Amino acid sequence: MPVPVPRQRAIPAVESGQAPAVAPAQGGGPLKEEANRTEAVAQNAGGTTLTLLLIEDDPAGSPVLPELQDASGTSIRVRTARNLTEAERLLTDDVHCILLDLALPAPGGKGTEGELGVLKHVLELAPRHAVLALTASGDAERGTEAVRVGAQDYLFREELDGRLLSRAIRYAVERKRSLTTERKLAEGRLRAQENRRLERGLLPTPLLDGSSLRFAARYRPGRSRALLGGDFYDTVRTPDGTVHAMIGDVCGHGPDEAALGVELRIAWRALTLAGLCGDELLSTLQEVLEHERSDEEIFATLCTVDITPDGRRAGLCLAGHPAPLVARPGRPAELLPYENNGPALGLLKGARWPRMQVELGAEWSLMLYTDGLIEGRVGSGGERLGQEGMVAMVRRQLASGLSGEALLRAAVNEVRQLNGGELTDDVAVVLLDRGV
Repeated sequence: MPVPVPRQRAIPAVESGQAPAVAPAQGGGPLKEEANRTEAVAQNAGGTTLTLLLIEDDPAGSPVLPELQDASGTSIRVRTARNLTEAERLLTDDVHCILLDLALPAPGGKGTEGELGVLKHVLELAPRHAVLALTASGDAERGTEAVRVGAQDYLFREELDGRLLSRAIRYAVERKRSLTTERKLAEGRLRAQENRRLERGLLPTPLLDGSSLRFAARYRPGRSRALLGGDFYDTVRTPDGTVHAMIGDVCGHGPDEAALGVELRIAWRALTLAGLCGDELLSTLQEVLEHERSDEEIFATLCTVDITPDGRRAGLCLAGHPAPLVARPGRPAELLPYENNGPALGLLKGARWPRMQVELGAEWSLMLYTDGLIEGRVGSGGERLGQEGMVAMVRRQLASGLSGEALLRAAVNEVRQLNGGELTDDVAVVLLDRGV
């Protein structure tokens, strides 16, 4: 159905494979001056040129449309397609709006999609584009239904003119942008809510009632993810006065890994409060991981410590995880023994994790951390900080009088500075202090 041509314009702006129905003006005269003015506006327009794709089955060929301009004077280009096959070919990234004749037959007929089947096909074909529906004058009900289905607006074919169409295109493009922005904001709110739920699971409040130990923790997500990663930690005190602490890291990043980290942390807390410890606890956690992971290649590293009620000794189990750091008065900070480090959870069936006894002394600080703290780069080269670099850094910070939350904050900030910006991996650090 051809779109009527407003009397005040006769210059085509059609990007199709056919020659324009009206030849460009030759020589001088008002038509030539109009063309020159239009070209100058297009060249000097401050805004981005909008492109309209007209989908209309005019049997006589592509309709002639006027040279359209939006409110800012920016030229609007027009392309024509007589069916959805041509439309798909012409629907490139620079198209901003689609003008669809609702009289165009849908592929395969009406079928079960009703009279708006062609609109539904276009919306599936171009989900990111603004769409205007073109219908017969007086058929407002059909136009309203088109908007309900997903079009930004509808126009009556018999009442169409260049000014109305230009305004409608701009309105449709801006409305589509607004809807897209609203959808992204809603998605962002949902992601934030999911982050908070995951954070409550991964980074819980420690259960240390009745203990003289001081607790501090710090978590910083890596820059490459909107969701929390697979780092998790926990600390509880059992009725016999023993303080149990753990920190772990599920390989990979994303909601599945974060959810698995939450499951492992909750399982660890439940098993610890039930009296399990050391190899028996880790073996059970491996069973949990094997049943809950989405892929057989997913594994988790883990470090657990259980500190005696008097606070002077601890049991240590490492499952593919870096050894904790201990700082004591009059001695340089150092790593706890890691020679008996067992495999990460989920790698070897029937694996065992030896529990090592460690003498802590009367006064100490024990720092558990994930590998995000030691895998950052140092400067612009490929060298990484590593455990030795981390130990040297913490020694300097302890010598300057830092402790507790301030020590963890300084450690994470310095690692970021050495890396030259945000770290690619999550960082979790837990600090337990015993004073005299």
